[in-house]
Amino acid sequence: MGRTLQNTMVNLGLQNATDEAIYQLGLDIEELEEIEEDAGLGNGGLGRLAACFLDSMATLGMAAYGYGIRYEFGIFNQKIVNGWQVEEADDWLRYGNPWEKARPEYMLPVHFYGRVEHTANGVKWVDTQVVLAMPYDTPVPGFKNNTVNTMRLWSAKAPNDFNLQDFNTGDYIEAVLDRNLAENISRVLYPNDNFFEGKELRLKQEYFVVAATLQDIIRRFKSSKFGCRDPVRKSFETFPDKVLQITDVWFVCFFACKAWDITNRTCAYTNHTVLPEALERWPVHIFEKLLPRHLEIIYAINQKHLDNIATLYPGDMARMKRMSLIEEDNPKRINMAHLCVVGTHAVNGVAQIHSDIVKNTVFKDFYELQPDKFQNKTNGITPRRWLLLCNPGLADIIAEKIGEDFFVDLSQLKQLLKYVDDESFIRDVAKVKQENKQKFAAFLENEYKVKINASSIFDVHVKRIHEYKRQLLNCLHVITLYNRIKKEPNKAVVPRTVIIGGKAAPGYHMAKMIIKLITSVAEVVNNDPIVGDRLKVIYLENYRVSLAEKVIPASDLSEQISTAGTEASGTGNMKFMLNGALTIGTMDGANVEMAEEAGEENLFIFGMRVEDVAALDKTGYNAKEYVDKLPELRQAMDQISGGYFSPREPQLFNDVVNMLLHHDRFKVFADYEDYMKCQAKVSHLYKNPKEWTKKVIKNIATSGKFSSDRTISQYAREIWGVEPSDVKIPPPNDGMNKRICI
Repeated sequence: MGRTLQNTMVNLGLQNATDEAIYQLGLDIEELEEIEEDAGLGNGGLGRLAACFLDSMATLGMAAYGYGIRYEFGIFNQKIVNGWQVEEADDWLRYGNPWEKARPEYMLPVHFYGRVEHTANGVKWVDTQVVLAMPYDTPVPGFKNNTVNTMRLWSAKAPNDFNLQDFNTGDYIEAVLDRNLAENISRVLYPNDNFFEGKELRLKQEYFVVAATLQDIIRRFKSSKFGCRDPVRKSFETFPDKVLQITDVWFVCFFACKAWDITNRTCAYTNHTVLPEALERWPVHIFEKLLPRHLEIIYAINQKHLDNIATLYPGDMARMKRMSLIEEDNPKRINMAHLCVVGTHAVNGVAQIHSDIVKNTVFKDFYELQPDKFQNKTNGITPRRWLLLCNPGLADIIAEKIGEDFFVDLSQLKQLLKYVDDESFIRDVAKVKQENKQKFAAFLENEYKVKINASSIFDVHVKRIHEYKRQLLNCLHVITLYNRIKKEPNKAVVPRTVIIGGKAAPGYHMAKMIIKLITSVAEVVNNDPIVGDRLKVIYLENYRVSLAEKVIPASDLSEQISTAGTEASGTGNMKFMLNGALTIGTMDGANVEMAEEAGEENLFIFGMRVEDVAALDKTGYNAKEYVDKLPELRQAMDQISGGYFSPREPQLFNDVVNMLLHHDRFKVFADYEDYMKCQAKVSHLYKNPKEWTKKVIKNIATSGKFSSDRTISQYAREIWGVEPSDVKIPPPNDGMNKRICI
């Protein structure tokens, strides 16, 4: 979510008035804003996407709730100690949260464990352990439309009679400790959304938020009289009008509902990853222990589903096995993504290329069964936070040219195309960028004690650390540039500051080794007097929303270099584009659509396409072939393996070297040569500031598609059956205000 204060002021139209009022008091609004903690309530881009969607739904006048868990400790704080990532607890609530309001009147019970009784009167789930879900509400204001929606987060509380038996037997301490175990459900966010962790606490969290949320939605539905003449609402036929958009596979526990048709018509599923290891597959024994009745219902759903497959494809046992909700492995597992597809009326990917992969690879059999169910909804970002808030200088010069309508209709940016050759506008855009760079350079000097050249290319690669995102490819480029400077120290080079940031999941060894390699390379490069300020490498510690708001407006080059076919969409790429950074990237995720909008000639596109990756998989990827034929790559790898960047521990990076040479699923070396050539084009163009800025303007002007307002409008019309509204709710009655004043 990031910080709330400034975002709220922007959306309510109070920022200038508040700035002035604080100034009159002799205070600095920026100091006040820096005090606020980031609400680290989600993982990486997916958590931030949800926040953008909430902003857009409020701005589009759509009555909507966002539900989640009120984690006591959010995504961990990252410290870099001796080049290594060290995790610290993110105690973001230690001083309280002024934006939330507890709603104990809506507290709800959530059941776990127990056993199932089959009786003549039906099936009962009995002897369960109850945990209470306490809701906390945070307002989500739309942009200057007097609409305020709600984000409702659940906190786990033990009931007063929890483990009463221990109290009664005098074991008071044990009983209190058991209460803490129950409340651990909302204690901490699992810091990984690219690798599935099949742990009981994780499943508890997932069911906790689902069970509480569904009870709350049903309560609100039953208490609503809209469209109902009965004194008490009994029919659920109109319940699907309330629509649930599932942005993660855990919500499928809702399918444990008698009214299968209502369930199916109510729910829609968004897939956010094609990585097999990120798709949830819950071991049956964990599910059976924690949610025994739900497991029975899942078995029943699967039987109905397989009966349908058997009817449509008689004798095709291989297809039935592929499409089953239960994987008969050891251990037996529940495929939650399959359950999502079967239990919803719509399935969508989040970029066109991703949606194609979803249809043709990930859910190929399901697509053949129900092709009309599958759609695409390309992700987007809110322009309020990601332009107006974080880059007011750029927003101002755009507004001077085309007015302020683009704040709520980003397609208006297309009007900037007529100013691509406007000398004064080119100067203004370049000036704003340079001011942002100088401001960020001052921040780096203050925080990291590293002085950088504000006239250098700010080459920025900020996202979670993962092999598929290929920070290693960037690192190899840095090493190659370093070697070139060392080889020809008197040769003129375009100065470059490489800024890398992101967190590694605590248990992800390779990601942590990648961070250590980058920081070790930075240590050598930054302290080499021959290199000077021609090349600097900065690792941004604890990358988060508030830091993104500083670095993105200052960036010249945006690194979006995942292996083609692995990034579902990406949203960082859109933020950089909107803020006037040029993209170097593969044809992956939303990069493809960015190239379509801006023209491929206005991005730095390199590397294999999806079909090239597939072809290489068929013939076999041999990393050593690339090392043998590319001397600069061989030199870089020899330095890493020989201890050049780790002289005290020459074998430190053996795991990284071994992975790159022998089991690199993401084929870093296959794109190295093309990446180096593309980076040379970047440096060449940067020497011509006017032409560079023209491309910047073209990118900004064609970024309108990537507004989350457009994304949400498409969800609303094509999946939810809801029409967005630009009608502004009237402000409070002026006459009443006057009477109060009198």
